[in-house]
Amino acid sequence: MQILDNALNEGRTTLTEYESKQVLASYGLPVTREELVNSPQDLLEAAGRIGYPLVIKGCSAEISHKTEKGLIRVDVRNDQEAAAAFDEISTSMNGASGGAILVQELIKGQRELVVRMIRDAQFGPCVMFGLGGIFTEILNDTVFRVAPLTAQDALDMMQGIKAGKILEEIRGMAAVNKSLLAKMLIAVGQIGTENERIKEIDINPVIISGGKPVAVDALVVLQTAGT
Repeated sequence: MQILDNALNEGRTTLTEYESKQVLASYGLPVTREELVNSPQDLLEAAGRIGYPLVIKGCSAEISHKTEKGLIRVDVRNDQEAAAAFDEISTSMNGASGGAILVQELIKGQRELVVRMIRDAQFGPCVMFGLGGIFTEILNDTVFRVAPLTAQDALDMMQGIKAGKILEEIRGMAAVNKSLLAKMLIAVGQIGTENERIKEIDINPVIISGGKPVAVDALVVLQTAGT
């Protein structure tokens, strides 16, 4: 995969969020509509194509914790707010290598999930599924399966978390499209089995919007020879 080749040739062990989502999208995973820009004019043109409201983020392989570093602006509603966000984030990035600005559609949804691929030394690529967002570490409601996954494996994982009812119709929210979610889990396992250079995939959060799962943030970690 060319994205992996380029990153490793540059001596990197992580992909940017934008690159990570390109890998996911190549396997059919639903990701946010987004564009990478380098100037205020490019940003406004991208905003016109994607449409407000937007999320605007700093994007660099050197930056993994964007929220803590003040590199995310959510619910940006017009050109003036977008231009201000661009200036503020560019200043905060402080010349991060390969840094650019990611212009992303705002996905609205009250339910957040996490999907991960972890390459275990004994079992190889394993897929994790559970509650996402800030609750991933707090509640630790997750399940694992060794890849490759079958459709039944994916459904069993959905039923295996304690908060499984969150996937059903609840409080006016549509039931999660489990077929699409199962395909996402299977595809993440497939990425792990077909790309030995990928050490870890972290998709968090996966937001449920209108019953459909969408990968809103993602990080792919690579391994070099001997690691």
